[in-house]
Amino acid sequence: MAKETIAEQKIREHVERLGEQHPPIALASVDRTVKNPDVVREKFGHVIEYLARVELEVDRNVLELLVLLPRTKEVDRMFYEDVWQPQEIQHGLIIDQLGQDIGLAPAEPMLEVQTSMKILGALSHIPAIGEVTRLLYYLTGASTERQAVLAYNTLSRAMAELEEKAISETIIGPIKQQEPGHFAFYQMAAREMVEGGRLKPWQLWMAREIRSFSYGLVGTNGKKYYTADMGGVMEALGFTDDLEGFAKDVGRFEAKVLWANRNGMAFPPYVLRALRDSLALYRERHKRGDQGIAAAA
Repeated sequence: MAKETIAEQKIREHVERLGEQHPPIALASVDRTVKNPDVVREKFGHVIEYLARVELEVDRNVLELLVLLPRTKEVDRMFYEDVWQPQEIQHGLIIDQLGQDIGLAPAEPMLEVQTSMKILGALSHIPAIGEVTRLLYYLTGASTERQAVLAYNTLSRAMAELEEKAISETIIGPIKQQEPGHFAFYQMAAREMVEGGRLKPWQLWMAREIRSFSYGLVGTNGKKYYTADMGGVMEALGFTDDLEGFAKDVGRFEAKVLWANRNGMAFPPYVLRALRDSLALYRERHKRGDQGIAAAA
């Protein structure tokens, strides 16, 4: 068995600390007091509904990883099975309960592994392709976790402004404390691959090409109706006031690690394109008077 590099050892120690210091949040530990459920539902019901669904899709995400990473590294397995999945499923259950407390329907997560994932998983049995897939996993994780951090931070402030102290401090607060550790894992793992010289130039080229046409926002799952839903989330949280600034926050790390040869790139252009497409779909739906997540197809 090959000896761990210093970078690999740091990643493993980070995952171990996450598991020790951040156990899954128990539903019974949160204060479910909502002072003005009608106001919370009117202003942020769509956001809460979206977040609950996305968090509850973690079981499908793990199934996807089993397909995509046929040669799973032990540290990856330890992260997504022992740390990430147990934490995320509790996030979903708690946010979903909050949604029901304010009068929303229970979340309906998408749990089927898509055909595109199965095709990429089949190709990933070729070791060199498998390493490209591993990098894409880390980049996707970093992007989605960054979006989650920004969303939870904004939602926490919004709840505080509405004087919904229980939601801000005992629901959103503990959840948003766990998300940065997930982002840090993906960041460290991607850097270790790229900066450690584990990938050949053609593999990095392939990763850039795949990323350029397959990039998607958190929870959109390649579906137009989810993509439109995400546009509504961005609108409700005020991210659309400065879409390029949001794109920079989301895509800054990916620009550094995957596109380091493009000097001056603040974020990959496909990030802003995805944001604009999402917002356009949401506004088109809004004009038609559709009901959002409930109006799936």
